[in-house]
Amino acid sequence: MLLFSSNICINPCHPYNKHECMRKKSFLFSALYAACILGGRHVMKQREKFELRKPLVLWSLTLAVFSIFGAIRTGSYMMYILMTKGLKQSVCDQSFYNGPVSKFWAYAFVLSKAPELGDTLFIVLRKQKLIFLHWYHHITVLLYSWYSYKDMVAGGGWFMTMNYLVHAVMYSYYALRAAGFKLSRKFAMFITLTQITQMLMGCVVNYLVYSWMQQGQECPSHMQNIVWSSLMYLSYFVLFVQFFFEAYIGKSKSSAMAITKKSE
Repeated sequence: MLLFSSNICINPCHPYNKHECMRKKSFLFSALYAACILGGRHVMKQREKFELRKPLVLWSLTLAVFSIFGAIRTGSYMMYILMTKGLKQSVCDQSFYNGPVSKFWAYAFVLSKAPELGDTLFIVLRKQKLIFLHWYHHITVLLYSWYSYKDMVAGGGWFMTMNYLVHAVMYSYYALRAAGFKLSRKFAMFITLTQITQMLMGCVVNYLVYSWMQQGQECPSHMQNIVWSSLMYLSYFVLFVQFFFEAYIGKSKSSAMAITKKSE
């Protein structure tokens, strides 16, 4: 037993060691991310904003292509399991983490949460409004995904596939906007609605996992993960709904009132 433990410490490529390192690094990345936000905003107060249009197009397009491929690969796998083995198997089966194709895209998904923090860099350097939802979402997704990946918890296939799908649309929208295309406001509303739906579905999946566990059925997870995941998804749901009303409903009412006053 001691020999096994020492081998883990000596061999940095050991799977257990790799996953434990990921967990520790998730907190380090989150702390550095928060520090960069505070430091970057302080520095930019004294400077003119950067345009960064071309780098933003390239950045958004890269993440869009990555998300599209991820959505296709994981989505086709999840659809096959759902159609051939049913809903319970699609939620509880851990083969998503071990399949020849889905295994790569599951790991790629987890790793991608670190470079996605770069979204905030563009906001800070371009001196745009940085809302709580943005950085809170980035930090908590990084922590949860890096911390939970080792456990291969039930529902992971749904969580990752939904995220890939939403990001495929979202980053495509960002790329088009950065490239100068004028897009309908309804497109932005649609993206926020898909994000709200994603968070609601995340809560539903967690509920199903909990129910099947309580019934003694094989659905590998643990209460700590279910609780934290549910709180995370529920907080996202509330924040995205709030954002939707503030960004679209509130602005529509303000615009209508402004037009009415002008006409008077």
